[in-house]
Amino acid sequence: MRTDLFDFELPEANIALRPVSPRDTARMLVVTPGKPLAEATVSDLPRFLQPGDQLVVNDTKVIPAQLTGRRVGRETEPKIEATLIKRIDGSRWQALVKPAKKLAAGDAIRFGNEGRVCLLGNLDAQVEHKGENGEVTLSFSFHGPILDQAIADVGAPPLPPYIASRRTPDERDTADYQTMFAVSEGAVAAPTAGLHFTPALEAALRDRGIGLHRVTLHVGAGTFLPVKADDTSSHKMHAEWGTVSGETATALNDARAKGGRVVAIGTTSLRLLESAAADNGTIQPFTGETAIFITPGYRFKAVDVLMTNFHLPRSTLFMLVSAFSGLETMQQAYAHAISTGYRFYSYGDACLLFRQST
Repeated sequence: MRTDLFDFELPEANIALRPVSPRDTARMLVVTPGKPLAEATVSDLPRFLQPGDQLVVNDTKVIPAQLTGRRVGRETEPKIEATLIKRIDGSRWQALVKPAKKLAAGDAIRFGNEGRVCLLGNLDAQVEHKGENGEVTLSFSFHGPILDQAIADVGAPPLPPYIASRRTPDERDTADYQTMFAVSEGAVAAPTAGLHFTPALEAALRDRGIGLHRVTLHVGAGTFLPVKADDTSSHKMHAEWGTVSGETATALNDARAKGGRVVAIGTTSLRLLESAAADNGTIQPFTGETAIFITPGYRFKAVDVLMTNFHLPRSTLFMLVSAFSGLETMQQAYAHAISTGYRFYSYGDACLLFRQST
């Protein structure tokens, strides 16, 4: 499909720079194909679901993947900014660096900020490989848990560019850009639909007889990127690592067999569940990478309802929601959201989407 079909104009005033508090007081637009849009708040979620429905949340935890340092070992030492995007093994990460033109394979980078001591005072890495579009492989001087601690000491939360370009990340973001479910470290972007949840909302869902299950998908930096190709068939997705346990798969299959619906909290949960589903809709245990790219025409197998935030123009995520509820339906929903002041992107409001009939 042509990617310009998924374009729209978004005023800067609609981009949220901070989350609302409490988190579950965010607005929520309820979108049911063929029916009028409904206005609600996230705390109303239980009344739009049924006893026996099963929520699936992503328990990935955002690491402090934004690193600042300098190239060392040559005559000049330019400042280097790196965003870790994918762990390769115990000591190596793929990263996006700026300015990439200042680095070559074999260069050394020393990360660390004055006043923030990391083990021996800094964190060194060597550029093992340089790819296209600013992507490099960094081999660090530490390994395993020691490296994880070093990154935590010198790193900062990797806020999306549409927030970081408009204000400086601060200590509030350390907590704000993490869901209440976050336990499994490895993401470089938050599964933002989960940011709306509070213990009170979780309790209200359980009181209504709605189950809640956890899966893990380590969100990569590719989630921020618009599709640059003119046609969706030319776009290549970044692979992300995820896992669905056997226990969770069995519970979801049993609930569906009894008439319950699977409610994905966020596009990351949805993409993982669809990757784990067989053609007949049965969810299988899954551990590995997925690069699933969902566009209109995709036949959904595992997910019946999706709660998500409002996404970027021409993004793979807007394409996904258009596949789920229909392109025309989502174009109308987004036009309404923009005109009525809904807040977009990671710290913004939510929408609850029901799947279109196939």
